[in-house]
Amino acid sequence: MALKHKATAPQDSVQSALRVLEIVARHGSGVTTVELARETRLPAGRLAPLLRMLRREGYVEQTTDGAYVTGQCLSRLASADHHDEALREKLRRTLNGLRDSIGAAVYISRYVDGEVRVTDIAAGPRTPAVNEWVDFRSAAHASAVGKSLLTQLDVNGRRDHLSRHRMARLTSRTITSERVLLNRLAAQPATVPVLDLQEYAVGTVCAAVPITAGSSVGCLALSLPVEHAHRLREAADTLNRGAAPVLLSLAI
Repeated sequence: MALKHKATAPQDSVQSALRVLEIVARHGSGVTTVELARETRLPAGRLAPLLRMLRREGYVEQTTDGAYVTGQCLSRLASADHHDEALREKLRRTLNGLRDSIGAAVYISRYVDGEVRVTDIAAGPRTPAVNEWVDFRSAAHASAVGKSLLTQLDVNGRRDHLSRHRMARLTSRTITSERVLLNRLAAQPATVPVLDLQEYAVGTVCAAVPITAGSSVGCLALSLPVEHAHRLREAADTLNRGAAPVLLSLAI
């Protein structure tokens, strides 16, 4: 299986953030904004929001004289002994924050060994998760999660997946033509969230954005009851902006 390598806004942000963290870690006693700008060659308009995000997420801290040093969260994630535990805790906090800020259930999904796997969910009484009435592994053609993952494969990878999973009609909106689905996947811009407008389940709308790091195919998704469908595009844009911290945690 080959991947399609299309840069997304979160991936661009993460690459820049990793460069900032590398420089901060190298300057153990602290590095100023001016020095960071010089070494990263990032304009102030990009560096400032990156630093705000890194401070908010606990990856860097600011000393009393304004210099940036490594934060506790980065130290924990960089620790070989506690990395997995720290990553789980960090992703849980980030997903819960996204759930609360967007007002929707939020999911992380992976494409592993040729199958769709939802690996984490942040839901609640006011933000219910979608009812998995059909196994997500069999519904990639109908779900935002599945379609987002499939867009990150090459055409042979997509055809392979569809050859192993029959495109069943789950609702009246479900695409069941392989040709139509492949054309839509090919036309999907990498930077635009994939939407599911009651294609998987009547009464639910969803959106998903890619969070691919290296050879690992993944996505971040949300679901809303159909009565909140008018919020879907705004929620999807917020999700897209919130994808960078999730991808950064996975990349460290």
